[in-house]
Amino acid sequence: MDATRYGGGARPGIPGRSATLLVVSDGGGTTAEAAVEAAMAQFPDVNFTVLRRPGVRTREQVLRVVHEAAVASGIVVHTIVIQEIRRLLVSECRLRLLPHFDLIGPLIGHITQEVGQLPILQPGAARAIDIDYYQRIDAIQFTVQHDDGQAIEGLADADIVLIGVSRCSKTPLSIYLSMRGWKVANIPIVLGIEPPARLEEIDQTKIVALWIDLENLIEIRRNRLESLDQVSDGDYASPEKVKAELDFCRRIVRRGHPWPMVNISGKSIEESAKEVVAVIERQRRLRVGFEALPESRHKGFPPDEFRPA
Repeated sequence: MDATRYGGGARPGIPGRSATLLVVSDGGGTTAEAAVEAAMAQFPDVNFTVLRRPGVRTREQVLRVVHEAAVASGIVVHTIVIQEIRRLLVSECRLRLLPHFDLIGPLIGHITQEVGQLPILQPGAARAIDIDYYQRIDAIQFTVQHDDGQAIEGLADADIVLIGVSRCSKTPLSIYLSMRGWKVANIPIVLGIEPPARLEEIDQTKIVALWIDLENLIEIRRNRLESLDQVSDGDYASPEKVKAELDFCRRIVRRGHPWPMVNISGKSIEESAKEVVAVIERQRRLRVGFEALPESRHKGFPPDEFRPA
């Protein structure tokens, strides 16, 4: 790696166990960020400030980043594959005696010599390969943050919103779908409590209600109580209370829209997930078809005209 060495004494940019790192890339910067995070983990007592600067592809951007690093007495870590931009960044860092570390240039050079083939030098090529992976990570994080009615303000950003009574597999199904790249939020339906108003404000084609048969739900709840060493004859698993909850949920679902329902009784998570995705995709197709109609044709149509049967 190309790095300017310090003289003796304290290292610039690290007063009192702190350091500023500028992560610079002509792509998305995920490669550099991963390396920087791995390095920072080796210094748990240091207070790091990380400044991410992706998409640096012009002379003006390079000069701005170098000036920022000089002001902050920072360390520049970069994965620039465009040769002229990389040379300029290195030259400017050397001119200002800034520590700079090239994480990809030397490796590309060695591989070029070894395989006898020129690199494509395309910024973001690694990101294009890994985009599905990062989308899944984002989806999982979103789903965990929006589990069981949390973070209602971000409901509109979900790809799928699941609603249903307690113990109808909302959370397991949400996590399963998130691992396949879907951002999922789930909202519990509780007897006698109106669902959040935000649910009515978002795109209604994202919402799917989960249904479960009465006997199945009673059994699941009793098993849950037994696993917690609690009595199984309380309201939580009583047939009357469970039926009342399901009736209340059905009224909520039918009121106003209604939302499509997927019955998960006796089905695996995989089967239920396929049905939910099929409903969502059908909803999307219907929505696109509806929006493509001339305004005079779709204006005033009742909601049920464009919902699955």
